[in-house]
Amino acid sequence: MFERIDTVCITVSNVDQSSIWYQELGFKVAFNGEDYQVFTIGNSGVPLTIEEGSVSSQENSTYPIFFTTDIKNTYLKIKEKGVEVTELKDDGDNKFFDFYDLDNNKLQVCFWE
Repeated sequence: MFERIDTVCITVSNVDQSSIWYQELGFKVAFNGEDYQVFTIGNSGVPLTIEEGSVSSQENSTYPIFFTTDIKNTYLKIKEKGVEVTELKDDGDNKFFDFYDLDNNKLQVCFWE
């Protein structure tokens, strides 16, 4: 079902400003999306994604994103287990959905080519 952790995502209030900040720390931009950027970090196999959104100390804005090559089947399997899931979404670059653990922690599954 899951093949790897695809990325760790951090919600930021301004992608452009945050991108400069991360680049000044040595992060390298690997991909530019509409409201997000993906960075490589040294020799790490797990990139960091910054995503523009509402930043609140009351909600968990850091979450793992798992990768699958069969997003529809993975979505159905998780949903069949009675896990709370969002709708399957397509932003033009990625297909993805969120799901939640027993403590309502957000996790995400994605597919991209």
